[in-house]
Amino acid sequence: MSIRKLKNIRAIFAAVAVLLIVVDQLVKEWARVALMPPDGAFTLPIIDGFIGFRWAINTGAAFGIFPGGRWFFVVLTIIVIVLILIYETTLPHTKQNLWQRAIMMLILAGAIGNFIDRMLFGYVVDMFEFLFISFPIFNVADVLVVVGVFGYLFYEIITAILAKSKKVE
Repeated sequence: MSIRKLKNIRAIFAAVAVLLIVVDQLVKEWARVALMPPDGAFTLPIIDGFIGFRWAINTGAAFGIFPGGRWFFVVLTIIVIVLILIYETTLPHTKQNLWQRAIMMLILAGAIGNFIDRMLFGYVVDMFEFLFISFPIFNVADVLVVVGVFGYLFYEIITAILAKSKKVE
C-alpha cells in the first residue's frame, strides 16, 4: 500500500474517530440536560421493553467496576491512548491491517470519549439501559471500547485459525 493511500486511510480513520467522540459527547450532553436528576430520575423508553435512556454516573470503569478510581483511569487511559498510537504507527502498511486500524480507532474514540468526562466532571455519564435484563447502564464510548476489544479478539482468533490452516496444507 502506498504511503499516500496510508495517509488518506489514517486521515479517514482520524476523522471517523473525531466524529464518534463528538457523537458520544453530544449524547452525554443531551443526557445531562434531559435526564439528570432531580427532574430526570426516570427511564425514557427508546424501544419499549427493550432499551431506554436513564441518567447514571460512573466513577469507575465499564459496568461500574472499581468505583472512585478517577485518577487511576485517567492515567490508564493516557497509557492506552499512547500504546494504541504507537501500535498503529508500527503496523505494516497492508490491506490486511485495515481491520486492525479500524478496531484501534474504535477503542481510541471510546477511550477519549470517557476520558473527556473524567477530566471535566470527575465521572462518566451513562444513559443507555436495557429494560429486559439487569445490566449496567452504559454510553456510546463504552460501546465503542467493547466492540473494539471484542473485534480485536475476534480478529486475532480468525488470524490464528487461518495461519494454522495454512500450515496444515
